[in-house]
Amino acid sequence: MKILILSDSHGLTDELVSIKDRHQDCAIMIHCGDSELEPNHPAMKGFTAVRGNCDFYGGYPDEIMSLADGLKVLTVHGHLHSVKSSLMNLSYRAREKSANIVCFGHSHQLGAEIIDDILFINPGSISMPRGRLEKTYVILTINQSELQLDVYETDGEKLDELCRNFSLPKE
Repeated sequence: MKILILSDSHGLTDELVSIKDRHQDCAIMIHCGDSELEPNHPAMKGFTAVRGNCDFYGGYPDEIMSLADGLKVLTVHGHLHSVKSSLMNLSYRAREKSANIVCFGHSHQLGAEIIDDILFINPGSISMPRGRLEKTYVILTINQSELQLDVYETDGEKLDELCRNFSLPKE
């Protein structure tokens, strides 16, 4: 199963549509907030999306739990969990929700790491990245407890040097 994960598009529409069209094989498409678009905007169609600190339209939830190949995926923006200073609050929330994977944004910084057997993914930003020049999003491929994280630039170029594999403990 493939999951498209992106965040912090800040009003971009053509890029969202282009990325969706490019990755139609993804079973789940996640937007981690700060789209700055109304939930019914055509560019947001198909995305499971949460509210970011710059999303002033109603209709987006603060968090969403999804099920992907038997794994629980928690999606938040991160501003309510102070992710710019630490992942500790988000880690507590992930454990409360029994999440296996957490997708978040807010910091605009690409990153992925396992903390307490939970994979935390920040896809960076497709509009205003921090810490890197590339505007990024990720595709997570789940094959049981084996996870492959592929990083792409907004134009679709795969950044092989940033791709990683992870293993989660078998339940």
